[in-house]
Parts: sequence; C-alpha cells; structure tokens
Amino acid sequence: MKPTSLYLALTILSFSVLKSPSPNIISHSTPEGVDEFVQDGAVTKSGATITYGPYHNVQRSAIAQFINKYQQPISVHYHFDYPVLEVKKLERSAEISHWGANLNIEDKIHLHNSGPALKGHFSRLEYQSRSYFGRLPPHILNRLTLHLPPGVTNTYFYDLNGNVSTSNLRAAPSVPKTSKATQHSILEMRPRYPLLGGWNYSFTLGFDTPLQDSASWDAVNGRYIVAVPVMTHIPGSVVNEATVRVILPEGATDVEFISPFPPLSSGVSTLVTYLDTIGRPVVSFDYKDLTDKHTGMIYVSYRVPFSAHLRKPLAVGAAFFSLFMLHFVAKRVDLRLHK
Repeated sequence: MKPTSLYLALTILSFSVLKSPSPNIISHSTPEGVDEFVQDGAVTKSGATITYGPYHNVQRSAIAQFINKYQQPISVHYHFDYPVLEVKKLERSAEISHWGANLNIEDKIHLHNSGPALKGHFSRLEYQSRSYFGRLPPHILNRLTLHLPPGVTNTYFYDLNGNVSTSNLRAAPSVPKTSKATQHSILEMRPRYPLLGGWNYSFTLGFDTPLQDSASWDAVNGRYIVAVPVMTHIPGSVVNEATVRVILPEGATDVEFISPFPPLSSGVSTLVTYLDTIGRPVVSFDYKDLTDKHTGMIYVSYRVPFSAHLRKPLAVGAAFFSLFMLHFVAKRVDLRLHK
C-alpha cells in the first residue's frame, strides 16, 4: 500500500475542509456510498468553505480493500477572476565577483497567462478607456510587484524589443546577515502590453547586490560560503521549468554546494568569458514545478587561492603589454614602396 493512498484515505474519511479563493462556487462533488459513516450529511457548504465529514466508525487501519471501496476523488468548481500565471521557463544566472564585491543576478522569464483566451480581436482604445476609468477586468495582467533583496542597485528590465522604462524601484538599504529584520526592495513593473488570457511575455530582469550581504568567510577551513536565492517569486504564479547557474570567480577550487530541495539534476562546468584564462566554475541546477514554497537559498562553498586573485590583473597587464609591443613593432615596420 502506497503511503500517499493511506494519507488520502485517512484524510477523506475523517474530517476535511476545503476553502476556495472565491465564494462563488459553481459545483462540488459529493461522496457516494459512505452513508454508514456520516450522520448529518457527507458534505456541507458555507460560503467559500466546503466541509467533508465528519465521518464516524472508520477503521483505524485502512486496508487495500477498504480504500478501493470507499476512497473517491473530490472536485470543486469555482470562479477565479484573476490571471492564471505560469512561468514556462526560468533561466537564472548569478555571477559572483570578488574584485567588484558584487553579486549580479539576471533572470530570463517566459511568462504565460493560462486564463481564458481572448475571443475576437484586442482593442487598444477600449483597454485604455477602461484603464482610465478604473474598470479594467481583473483577469488582465497589466503590472507586476516583485520583492527583491535589500541593497539592490543597477536594476534593469528589458524584453525582446529593448529596454522597458515603465518600472519603479523602491530600494531598501542593505541588511547585515546577523540581523533578523526582513526588508525587501519593491519593484513595480508594467509590461510593454497587457497580458490577456493565452498571451505570452518574455523579458529579462537583472540587478546587483553587495556581495557581503550574501557571502561569508569560514576562517577555520579557509572557504567562502555564498547564499543565492533559487528564484524571485512572481505572485500568483508557478514555474514549470527552471535552470539556475551560479558562476564562481575564476580560479575557485574545491567547490561544494547544497540545494534547499532536491533538483532534477546538478553539475559543475566551466565558462570562459572576457579577460579569463582558464575559465570560471559554474554550478548548475535544474528544477521543475516550483511554487512560492520553493523560494529557498542555494549555498555554494569554495576556495580561492591567493594566486587566483592575481590572475585577472596579470591577464590585463599581459593584454596591455601585448598591445604596446604590437604598436612598438608596427611603428618600426616600413611598408612604403621604394624605387
């Protein structure tokens, strides 16, 4: 017998309360064949609350025969007058920079409104008119409010057409890691167009935070420990697929990581970008079916030798020296044609 089946059986056959987001309930299912366990009715409805049970004289241990006979699915059909948001794909890159003492986070978000699709054509004039008089239907998404970490700077927001300036950021000051205060920076975003049912909107959101707000130094073991959030939750949405990449400084070794919940897959690769010589270690995580309960922290621990801190200045110096030598040689080469 599966544990999930036992859990459902014990829940349904004792006392279960369901509360819908809206009191306008169209219909709900009623269990059949359980009259011997009920006294005042199998199900009662009061506003937005539906109560199944209480059920009496239920066996203490539900066997497979009992479950197959009495366990039944429950369904509730109710009105929901708000956007049904889902993030089809989320790609998060978190780059750690020790030279700049900065943690840069960039999200590529593919947002979809799974609500009822629009019938007919979209009228911009009608939309502007309803928006002006405050009569905009609640199922249309025309703005987002996100909670970002405190101390954010250099926030940017753009889509496939370019930069989007319809946003407002109320940044909160940095909070020390030892503080128990919970502050957030509030970002209000207005997409380039309203998101109706069945419509998509792909955009990129990025920001910088001070590295000392999320990094710690383990002096005993000589390791850095950095906390990176899995995602920035969009209120009322779920994430179908998510890929999180934590880009470590060049020369980082002995990399260890832990996720707040098991990922589908994880691994370490190498990324070579500008002014790099051997590349930067990248820790990647793949997730699926995330909700607001999955906004935890990924902890990455690593070592950075002293020679790794000097790698970038030496690379910059070598590049400038190479350009100087190239210019020095080019000035002494005579390309003129002589008689």
